[in-house]
Amino acid sequence: MSYVRRSLYAGQWFPADASALHDLIEDQLRQTPAGRDSAGLVAIVVPHAGLAYSGTVAAAAYQQLAHFDFDSAILLGPSHYVSFEGTSIYPRGAFETPFGQLGIDESLASDISSLSDIVREIPETHMKEHCLEMQLPFLQYLAPTCRIVPLIMGHQTALTIGTTAIAIASAVKNCDRRVLLIASSDLSHYESRKRARELDAEILTCLDTFDAERLQTLMLGYPRHACGGGPIISILRAARELGATESAVLLYGDSGDVTGDLSSVVGYVAAGCWRV
Repeated sequence: MSYVRRSLYAGQWFPADASALHDLIEDQLRQTPAGRDSAGLVAIVVPHAGLAYSGTVAAAAYQQLAHFDFDSAILLGPSHYVSFEGTSIYPRGAFETPFGQLGIDESLASDISSLSDIVREIPETHMKEHCLEMQLPFLQYLAPTCRIVPLIMGHQTALTIGTTAIAIASAVKNCDRRVLLIASSDLSHYESRKRARELDAEILTCLDTFDAERLQTLMLGYPRHACGGGPIISILRAARELGATESAVLLYGDSGDVTGDLSSVVGYVAAGCWRV
């Protein structure tokens, strides 16, 4: 595999010019509420559509990082283009954006892989995938020296969700670095706004009550609740194992806020998990 994963979505889903991207991120952060006390931050949940559509919602989650120091970030999102079992890790090298390269935390990646056969290297799953790349500009803007561990979840089975969560939490517990967990997911897809908000409200309730079990029941019963419901559940469970006691929705919106089309929207949520 190529160990520098080139940006595929710069110039399409976010600006390819570093200065323009910097200005867009600054503007979106300015539009969101100030972050809460982030000293106990463990994880965030963020959308992954183009920044013109979901960037302001994502900014509400990334705003929490303004006063939170961390060394590495574990990113977990759903596979949109490759069908497979388990969770795929990008274990070495770097991801590139207009801001430069984010290096992989190879030691932490190796530890996660060693803890479960579910997590393994499947290079093709990362080649076209957008759900993690959409997080990188915010990470580089707010934490330019952080390293990353990119994970893509395949079929979102109960086994994969649970095993991935355990591997992440166990590796972080044994790590001597400060690690942020990031779940990348949009919510309901291409429903009317009325129907989308009915579906999305159930997810928001789970996030406000830190109820990963209820969320898993919802997702297994009706996967259209969210494209990355499995990654959200895994991150919530890992965050709890790492001492988080509270989660909360920070901002909710949908594509209709930008397009004006309320007949077919995609839902977006920003949320966080904290030790309180």
